[in-house]
Amino acid sequence: MSKQYRRIMLGRQSVYAEDAITGGWIGVNFLPGLDLSGKLRDDYRSFNQEMRPRYLEANPEKSKVAAGLACGMVWTICKGIEVGDIVISPDTNGMYHFGEVIGDYYYVPEGPLPNRRKVRWMELTVHRNTFSDALQRSIGSVGTVSGITKHAEELERFIAGQRPPTLTIADDTVEDASVFALEKHLEDFLVANWAQTPLGRTHDIFEDEGELIGQQYPSDTGKMDILAVSKDRRELLVVELKKGRASDVVVGQIQRYMGYVLDELATEEQTVRGVIIALEDDLRLRRSLRVAPNIDFYRYQVSFDLIPGGAA
Repeated sequence: MSKQYRRIMLGRQSVYAEDAITGGWIGVNFLPGLDLSGKLRDDYRSFNQEMRPRYLEANPEKSKVAAGLACGMVWTICKGIEVGDIVISPDTNGMYHFGEVIGDYYYVPEGPLPNRRKVRWMELTVHRNTFSDALQRSIGSVGTVSGITKHAEELERFIAGQRPPTLTIADDTVEDASVFALEKHLEDFLVANWAQTPLGRTHDIFEDEGELIGQQYPSDTGKMDILAVSKDRRELLVVELKKGRASDVVVGQIQRYMGYVLDELATEEQTVRGVIIALEDDLRLRRSLRVAPNIDFYRYQVSFDLIPGGAA
């Protein structure tokens, strides 16, 4: 497998960043008091199924969704990250530190974030504002772990001592809709404006202690764009976004996500629905949805108007 790149948060608000960078490690503490030696299966799903009940026993106030996310992050840090992968982590001053993972899992019962991996931290720090806008959005994702491999070329330029060219747009008067239309950031736009959508009137994107966890929620078949729950908590909603035309392939994709939610996250009282959102559909998608009554389709549209100044 090729080298992977991830952003790792070292404690809430990077509180353990200094300890980790000084000590040469990354770590996690969602399963406190539990040494995972011999328990880190190669299969993410098996590990998640085994550890979720332990997490919920220690945190009875949490939902199965929060438990699944927490256990998934534990597995990623302790097992999923390969030796040789690159991690970047912020400190409390907004500076990002670059490191290479150099060792397998180990346990430090008396230390913070006791489930750890050895990291060789580089003599390289970069303020987040120096990154491209796209990379800043990726590292700003919620959760302890965020995959940023799609920005490998930019990250490698920093490691090689090169700074990528930046383009700054100083005009802050552009409205959200036009920014979305120009930059095509459908997911971020939808999440930011969720309450104003028809879906937002009936469902809430999953949160945990005020932190949004339902965006890019991981499963064993990929990440869901949005995972939401109805306001009466009886229905889980999987939302798949396509920036252009959606075809029938997306039906199989969202059904895999829905199957995961039904098997792993839903309670016996909860049902699961799916929503596909795209600019337009085609005949194959319409035919597929005819026999998938638990999946809805929405088109999005954005208005962009120019009004002459001084016009009466």
